[in-house]
Amino acid sequence: MTTRIRRKKSTLTELKIAVVGAPSVGKSALIVRFLTKRYIGEYDHQTENRYKHEAMVDGEPVLFEILDTCPKAEDEYPNAAELIQWADGLLLVYSITDRKSFNYIRRAKSDLQADTPVQLCANKVDMVHLRQVSRDEGEILAKDFECKFSEVSAADHVDQVAEVFNELCKEVLASKRKSKQSLLERMLGGSRPYSRGKSDSNLPKD
Repeated sequence: MTTRIRRKKSTLTELKIAVVGAPSVGKSALIVRFLTKRYIGEYDHQTENRYKHEAMVDGEPVLFEILDTCPKAEDEYPNAAELIQWADGLLLVYSITDRKSFNYIRRAKSDLQADTPVQLCANKVDMVHLRQVSRDEGEILAKDFECKFSEVSAADHVDQVAEVFNELCKEVLASKRKSKQSLLERMLGGSRPYSRGKSDSNLPKD
């Protein structure tokens, strides 16, 4: 699924986002809400899906490639090495109505130890009467992960869901700029500009 804006492809910044979470936490619903602003409640995915979406973030055109991971069981985790190598950012999703999905994210993140930017998202706040995971627990986990935290509802929220993806995008862009600047500084630090010395004046002239 691809949503396009009219912009030359060469001007787009390409970002790869992996959405990670236990089965039935609403990963696909969040992605589709972000892509289309529509809510679809039921999905029957048997394999991973990838979506492309062009959007403006802080005035900068961005091409999102979003990976919807598809664990078939609560004890099935994504291949950490492959995911870290592919993704520029990770959106970790659990449901406030499912304690096991919260524990799934804790375990998944322990396998995904890297400098990849992360955002933690608690879904299904529209079902607060079935809450099993408190907001405080989510905030504490986000503090452990050193990342931002949001509680949203794919069913009810449009702007809030978009904000989750946009905030992660901003963090990824900042990380890329920092890495590029560090690389540039290392390159410049390894080379010394030429300066004319006294002996240069004694060199034979043509």
